[in-house]
Amino acid sequence: MVSSSWGVLLLILFPALVSGGPLNATVTRGGVDDPLDPLHAHFEEVSSYNSLETDGSLHKVYPMPTTQQEKEKVEKFDPSRLNYTALRLEIDEELDRLSKREGRFLGKNRLPKFLSNLGKFLDFEQVVKEIETSIMSSMSCNACKAGVGLLQHYVQNGKTRDDIIKAASRLCMSFKIETPRVCMGIIYLMADEVVYVVEKLVMSPDEICGFLIGDICGTPYNPYHEWRVAFPPVPKPPIPQPQPPPDGMPTLKILHLSDTHFDPEYKAGSNADCGEPLCCRASSGSVKSPDKRAGLFGDYRKCDTPLRTIESMLENIAYLHPDIDYIIWTGDLPPHDIWNQTRESNLIILRSTVQQLMDYFPYTPIFPALGNHEAAPVNSFPPPFILGDYSISWLYDDLDRQWRRWLPSDTSPSVRKGAFYSVLVRPGFRIISLNMNYCNNKNWWLLINSTDPAQELQWFIYELQGAEDRGEKVHVLGHIPPGHHDCLKTWSHNYYTIINRYESTITAQFFGHTHFDEFELFYDEYERHRVTSIAYIGPSVTSYYKLNPGYRIYTIEGDYAGSQKRVLDHETWVMNLDEANRDGIPRWYQLYSAKRAYNMRNLLPEEWNGLVYKMALDDDLFEKYLRFYWKNSVAREECDAECKKRMLCDLKSGRSNDRKNTCAKINKQIENREWKDWKNWIFSGLTITSVATWWFWG
Repeated sequence: MVSSSWGVLLLILFPALVSGGPLNATVTRGGVDDPLDPLHAHFEEVSSYNSLETDGSLHKVYPMPTTQQEKEKVEKFDPSRLNYTALRLEIDEELDRLSKREGRFLGKNRLPKFLSNLGKFLDFEQVVKEIETSIMSSMSCNACKAGVGLLQHYVQNGKTRDDIIKAASRLCMSFKIETPRVCMGIIYLMADEVVYVVEKLVMSPDEICGFLIGDICGTPYNPYHEWRVAFPPVPKPPIPQPQPPPDGMPTLKILHLSDTHFDPEYKAGSNADCGEPLCCRASSGSVKSPDKRAGLFGDYRKCDTPLRTIESMLENIAYLHPDIDYIIWTGDLPPHDIWNQTRESNLIILRSTVQQLMDYFPYTPIFPALGNHEAAPVNSFPPPFILGDYSISWLYDDLDRQWRRWLPSDTSPSVRKGAFYSVLVRPGFRIISLNMNYCNNKNWWLLINSTDPAQELQWFIYELQGAEDRGEKVHVLGHIPPGHHDCLKTWSHNYYTIINRYESTITAQFFGHTHFDEFELFYDEYERHRVTSIAYIGPSVTSYYKLNPGYRIYTIEGDYAGSQKRVLDHETWVMNLDEANRDGIPRWYQLYSAKRAYNMRNLLPEEWNGLVYKMALDDDLFEKYLRFYWKNSVAREECDAECKKRMLCDLKSGRSNDRKNTCAKINKQIENREWKDWKNWIFSGLTITSVATWWFWG
């Protein structure tokens, strides 16, 4: 799942930039009267009141912006006009002053004057939430640009790693972006690698943030990050009309596990509402009230999966589904304590989780894919050209050792190079597992060079062309879905082109990462109305957060002449976490079968495409999908009209950062429906009024 660690490091260097700080070379206190201040126009329009500082002086405090117009003025400030030299000097001065106060700024005293206005005008909770959910706005974009600019300025002016850690940590704690230990942990864990990357860059803040955040932040052209894969000179074969298989043919049964996030330190009864990225541990602080206690089998709040829940699930699967042919396992094994992880601790989780699967499925083939949480720091996956202390070989070498329990020896070179592989499951059927961290926009190493890291996509084409030549059908595994906001635009668009070219060979795709129960559709790049493929996004085992634990069972075409290995149906199974914690007994049950629940003739891509358009018009059908999306959780969030539009757009977006094109048709249909509802309401109102008038005046 998404982690905000990279964003937090940028955020914690960002705060002073929008607080009315200095924009000229002269260091000032507050800078409210500076006409270059991005908040200057707003300051002129609002009233203020005087507040007594700790040193006895008065300074002006400005109220929160209350109108949308005022909020827009705050969001639209121009980070490129900031004077980083003046800003750095004032930060140094303030940090020196704070250090002499022996850390009292962490208590109830007011923030320093030059920072005191920031909380009035920037919603840090919103920015952090946007980073966590990957649903960005211009506020996150501006925060990114300002933070990157300041970080670059620190590096370019010879500030040491310790200087940067000191400034970032104090600002993070001052603004309570995270708790002190989370601030310190994340920054110490990430600082070396981030500073190393920043020192190598020749990109502006606009280019960096456009690269990281995507279209909402603008995407300036950069030749280092614009690239295309090369295809062999073999024409695309004719595409036959997809047909469901004949009745009565053999089938295969597949288990899909994703995002287990096993937490060996989970403690029932501990604090489940600790205000950190992960709670429900003995170290999560005191419990303020009984309703804050962590449940026996997990919790709907920011807590991961206890061992008893994993064992209950695996025991249930082994009992209810003894006929599983193989397992696909799409990553994210460690818990969300991203500020407290080491390479060794993550390897321990990897080995423990492998052993759990071996204990319950000793003879079942397992095909894994790598998640974004397996690295320490989280999301840190250097390409193969990064050697020495920063090399990722510590993880890939151990993955190879663990995965070799199920994979043939000839996969070892590609696993050790880039954590991807291709394996022939049975004659005519191949699985290709991709490392989606080479499209992860929070993998800061890609800023150095994002051109097909580890040559993974070029290798992917080579494997697919060989499969096409041999008449094999291919299933693709990965962690981050290619159409998700977290997948870099150029990488995603290249992947989309590959799926389009080999649509007759690739008959299923499986991903995880989001923790929700959903899917993504792919369309022909020339005939945009024609749907070509579907990526199934499996539900998470973890309840993080507001979710029930779950897993997925697929039924696919079996071994017979002409088998396409297409998905025939899938079932999502869940545990009612609320009930399990209340009764002390976990109950796993089938939440739904896709074919039955949605009344689908088959699960071909065209049927899924039709379902999306039906949901745009049928509110009851969409509500059913929403219930399955949240895995029937009692803690699920409400979804308004804008939420519905975004979710349906997600289903149509197998290509990231291209929603203007991928979502145009579905958005138009929703808007037409909304307009029709308004017309009906107005007409109905006029009719009732006319009848009432006629009756009254008779």
